Amino acid sequence: MTTAFISHADCSLHNMGPEHPESPLRLLAIRKVLERTGLMQDLAEYSAIPASTLQIEQAHSRQHRTGLERQQPEEGIFHADDDTALCPDTLNAATLAAGASIQATDLVLSGASQNAFCSIRPPGHHAEQNLAMGFCFYNNVAIGALHALQQPSVQRVAIVDFDVHHGNGTVDIFKDRPEVLVCSTFQHPYYPERYQDIQRDNILNCPLPAYSKPALFRHALEDRWLPALQTHKPDIIFISAGFDAHAEDPMADLELTEEDYRWATELLTDVARQCCNGRIVSVLEGGYNPVALGFSVQAHLEVLAGC
Repeated sequence: MTTAFISHADCSLHNMGPEHPESPLRLLAIRKVLERTGLMQDLAEYSAIPASTLQIEQAHSRQHRTGLERQQPEEGIFHADDDTALCPDTLNAATLAAGASIQATDLVLSGASQNAFCSIRPPGHHAEQNLAMGFCFYNNVAIGALHALQQPSVQRVAIVDFDVHHGNGTVDIFKDRPEVLVCSTFQHPYYPERYQDIQRDNILNCPLPAYSKPALFRHALEDRWLPALQTHKPDIIFISAGFDAHAEDPMADLELTEEDYRWATELLTDVARQCCNGRIVSVLEGGYNPVALGFSVQAHLEVLAGC
């Protein structure tokens, strides 16, 4: 059994400007670390296949999708909001990013891979059913999870999100879907300030104050995520794998390190073995210090690949 690594060169064509933190350099940094450490040799690499219109519309309204198509410029940059911009290559990259999540799901559910990591951009967890925001256009992890729920072997899904920013888009899409458990840790108060106080049995929000030490993050996962996952008994676990809670990341104020991401991945792989035969699909979200991102992904993948 292998760990699948899914990416596509066109994901690096999406470019919101030279000063924007969600940069094409992010994927390059990940690949460089994995190649230089030799870990890439232990992964089964796949080129992402684009999501279809129908697959995207499982998570997003047609109005959302067509609105983005109208906004995408033929040249230059169009700002959907102050932080989120489209260039001529954006929707191609976004469709590939969403498709990677579907492809990873199929590989894991078929048994071709034990688990999978999608090294893709743009990220997705802020994209709501009808709203692009926070560098996100399509909600990649939600599209993958909805694809999984269409398969006969899948009745329940869990999505866990350790990005430093709350995955408001994922909550928006699944807030009334009790078969989907959504667990999140995030800095609070902080962007995006949406859905952080929602009360639903299937939504488990674990806000962390700025400058929290890693022990508080670990406590949230052990004492809150773990019992919820064991009760929910998902047939597959999705990870919104944002690495911007790293102490060296410029975007926020939490203090995790690569070893905290390694520990979190070990906890999640243990519960996946108990609940769903180890089936995990991990999808890249944030992480804006390229060096910290590369080595955090390496730690994450070493656990997934059993290295």
